[in-house]
Amino acid sequence: MKNSIFRYTEERDEEIQARKRKHFSIRLNVFFFATFTLFTILVVRLAILQFVQGPQLTMESMDIDNSKSPIAPIRGSIYDQTGHAIAQSRSMHSLYYRVEGGKLDKDLIIGLAHRLAQNFKEYGRPDAEQLTAEEIVKRMDVGFDVNQQDTKEPSYYYIPRRIKTDLTKEEIAYFLEHRDELKGVEVFEDSIRVYDQQTIASQLVGYMKKFSAARNADTGLEFYRAKKDEYLDIEDVGFDGLERLYQEELRGKTGYKSYPVNAAQKIIGPATITPPEKGHNLHLTLHKDVQLETEQAIMDHLAFLRNRSAAGPVAYAPNARSGYAVAMEVQTGKVVAMASMPDYDTNRWNGGFSTTSEYNQVAPYVPNGTITTAYPPYPMDEIKRHPSSIVYMGSTIKPLSVLIGLSEGVLSPNSTYNDTGSFTFGRGAGATISNSDKAVYGVLNPTTAIQKSSNTFMSAMIGIPLWSKYGGEKSKVLDVWAEHLAQFGLGVKTGSDLPGESAGSNEFFANAKTSSWQSAMVYASWGQNERATTLQIAQFAATLASRGKRMKPQFVDKVTTANGELVRGFEPQVLNEVNYPKHHWDVVIRGMKSGARGIDELPFPVARKTGTSTQWVAGGSVDNAVFIAFAPVDNPVLAVSVVVPEGKFGAQGAAPIAAKIFQSYDQHIGGLSRPAAGGSAATP
Repeated sequence: MKNSIFRYTEERDEEIQARKRKHFSIRLNVFFFATFTLFTILVVRLAILQFVQGPQLTMESMDIDNSKSPIAPIRGSIYDQTGHAIAQSRSMHSLYYRVEGGKLDKDLIIGLAHRLAQNFKEYGRPDAEQLTAEEIVKRMDVGFDVNQQDTKEPSYYYIPRRIKTDLTKEEIAYFLEHRDELKGVEVFEDSIRVYDQQTIASQLVGYMKKFSAARNADTGLEFYRAKKDEYLDIEDVGFDGLERLYQEELRGKTGYKSYPVNAAQKIIGPATITPPEKGHNLHLTLHKDVQLETEQAIMDHLAFLRNRSAAGPVAYAPNARSGYAVAMEVQTGKVVAMASMPDYDTNRWNGGFSTTSEYNQVAPYVPNGTITTAYPPYPMDEIKRHPSSIVYMGSTIKPLSVLIGLSEGVLSPNSTYNDTGSFTFGRGAGATISNSDKAVYGVLNPTTAIQKSSNTFMSAMIGIPLWSKYGGEKSKVLDVWAEHLAQFGLGVKTGSDLPGESAGSNEFFANAKTSSWQSAMVYASWGQNERATTLQIAQFAATLASRGKRMKPQFVDKVTTANGELVRGFEPQVLNEVNYPKHHWDVVIRGMKSGARGIDELPFPVARKTGTSTQWVAGGSVDNAVFIAFAPVDNPVLAVSVVVPEGKFGAQGAAPIAAKIFQSYDQHIGGLSRPAAGGSAATP
């Protein structure tokens, strides 16, 4: 029995052990299978990482500092109405330096500057101005100079600074070959603004400056401040004139250039470039030949006026140093010439002025004197003794004075007045009005009063009656006068939209408070209380010529793409219209026959009015020559205004310039004595 039990127990133990061995074997197999499966998955995953995703992941792991470098667009060109290029952007390559984030290595940067200076010397143009290491560090804007003085933070990081423009092929090849060694240095395709060397309408076209200067300027450039996230600090933008007015059309769109780099800032692949889009082109209403001949006419006549023997005692004007003229088409408002002389070469803005004295050489010629305050090129300590470009209208206002008198009912076309040479309206200094040279004209009517340019007629027949009509309301008469003037573009802006345009000034409001409402109205009636710009006076003349339609001055005929496709055109725009009876206009225009040198010799009839505006400056009074005209009389095409500060009399000091403008227009465009050229600006 015991043996039987023992055998059963032994067999039972063997069975248990067998089951254990079997279960262990299964678990072991499962373990090996799981391990094999995991290993297989790992191998497959590593293979995918190595052969499929490897290159991309490697690039991503190394491309830790691959920031884009913006490329400024190529600016559009500006052409005159004949297609002549006034301003163009020439393609070139420039060298830029970009300050990366982190601590600046001063010694490394200064060493780089010295190396660049040597590279420029070796591979640059031998006749070009050589940049020194000091100048290069300054352009890098790293917060210190070569001597590591004045240490501060850079103005900004990452945005490239232009170090040198217009690189030679040798310079480009060298810098591209050694770009890994020259940390932060990049070569970009760039452009430079080039203006016609003939200086065509310099102040109207305007000039360029760096965006960083434009957005920080204290000159009302709010537009650029709003563009700080869109524009590049290193790009040039329009700072004045049409360059600024049409900045958006001319600019184009920014491009980008990007190099993949590793953690050591080593370039590890080719550049990716998103090219910039070129800006649109402007086609101006200016005619190159008319513009240049207008500029020359002013300069020639200024020289004539300052020549005592040539000018003679009547015309001699030794202080006539500047002159302004605008030629505007009557039916369209297109400006074919706008000259502010002397002018200057706007190419001098390229790269900026290196010294203040260099800028001071051109400073008197930068403002556009036809629309804003400009002074002749006198030393600063003498400026107060000379008038600016915005002068009193003088007798050129008399056609409008008569129109206002007729409209207000204080005058009729048949009214007469006996001009004895003077007129007294009160007591004290300034209460007696005289004609020029105390001339006596006898019996005058409104037409002959304009022709003879009678100050006494305007005072006695318009100024005083208007004051009497509104005298009980004091300033009401001056308000009415200002409203009439505004209808012709005087005392208000012309609508040109040119940056910096002045509205002139109606000084009769201020003068009424220091003298009397009566005195202010008397002097206003013959042009001694209203200051106006040359463009305002041209718009006034064109409104007279059209018999009441005040046109917006237009400088751009159309905008096209770089490929010549039309983007938009410009239609004539009537700002307001004055509805006076036809016989009122006839009375005035028949009187616009003042004697004017050079005008009667023209082969077509010209309506004109001379003016001599007397102005007080430090040290005494001066006489400015002012002149308006339009032609032909019966079907006006062109209106002209000329202002010559200290040019004395309009008949001698300004009219000869206008005569040459009419001649030039008739020769190059036509429509005055011969049919207009096909497709000219004279066509509405």
